[in-house]
Amino acid sequence: MTARKFYKTIISIEVLSETPIPDGMNLGTVIQEGQTGEYSMRVLDYKKTKLNGKQAAIALSAHGSSPEFFLLTEKGEDNLQC
Repeated sequence: MTARKFYKTIISIEVLSETPIPDGMNLGTVIQEGQTGEYSMRVLDYKKTKLNGKQAAIALSAHGSSPEFFLLTEKGEDNLQC
């Protein structure tokens, strides 16, 4: 397994609005509305976790991405042939 470290951060936000946030609105737009638009927004929590190569490979797959995004194999080893 690679000796590199990876990090997962989960940021929880609370949004108050006069109307429901539309389904499918992307997070960037929600944040923009919270900063300069019609929503009131605050960050509730930051949860940070250190991952090893194998955990990073699994997390990338769960995102619908590929371990190759961080130049890893599915086993969390360095894949310098990508």
